Amino acid sequence: MKIRGTFLDEISHDIPHQNWGRKEWDQDFAYMKQAGINSVILIRSGYRKWLTYPSAILMGREGAYQPPVDLVKMFLELSEKYEMDFYFGLYDSGRYWVNGDFRKELDLNKLLVEEVWQAYGHMPAFKGWYISQECSRNTGTIIDMYAGLGEHCKAVSGQLTTLISPYIDGVKNISQYTSETARTSGVSLKKHEEDWGEIFAGIHNAIDIVAFQDGHIEFDELDDFLQVNKQLADKYGIRSWTNSETFDRDMPIKFLPIKWEKLLLKLLAAKRAGMEQAITFEFSHFMSPQSAYLQAGHLYNRYQEYLKELE
Repeated sequence: MKIRGTFLDEISHDIPHQNWGRKEWDQDFAYMKQAGINSVILIRSGYRKWLTYPSAILMGREGAYQPPVDLVKMFLELSEKYEMDFYFGLYDSGRYWVNGDFRKELDLNKLLVEEVWQAYGHMPAFKGWYISQECSRNTGTIIDMYAGLGEHCKAVSGQLTTLISPYIDGVKNISQYTSETARTSGVSLKKHEEDWGEIFAGIHNAIDIVAFQDGHIEFDELDDFLQVNKQLADKYGIRSWTNSETFDRDMPIKFLPIKWEKLLLKLLAAKRAGMEQAITFEFSHFMSPQSAYLQAGHLYNRYQEYLKELE
């Protein structure tokens, strides 16, 4: 199992910003390419008032700040240069949908999708959409929101690929704003299967790929949950990837690069479950040789050694 894609996080609302310019990003795409990555996924184009591109809609309706650099354009250009597929991540208001107003989140993002497609849809690397609103359970009208966003993305762009990366409501589903690393209990395998059976039944015509995050459960639960995820996705005709997180959820400091042994364990579990491929959150902070974290470069070296063993 190899990591073929990575998220790009330039909003960085809960991990440190690295203050890179085009030179650093160009170098990072080169490192990604050397590691076998062929897809990059913008995890969100905006969060609350912070943006990755100058969205007239979000600056006008949400009072968002105008960014000094159009990162979406830059990422698309670098994706083309390094022959990677780019997936555009939608806007996360950080308030509407989390407070139960799924409709407002949906309507705002529909306008955004049209704006983005008009501005960037002609660029060759633009290959799909990432619906950035993450969930773990069948709550509120999450099915309607996912289906509505996925259907609109496809309708606007000529049926380009849509992707979601939900999480499992496990014992490590802990706020990043606390030093705690686990709680006493998480969702049962049976309840997880019930919730996602209902969700997939309602979104399978709108969502092409699901990449569950693999960090919210204990390591000895991975095989069971990954296998259920794969079986459910297969049942509803959704492609199965795994989001193999390269940061460590087991430490009170949020967040540091993961121990190579843990990442290897997760990749092997994904292979046993029959996942199509792995993506990660995320290369630039937690795996890049030029990351602000020294350990990230060492993780990169261990991963390159692993790739050579697979040859």
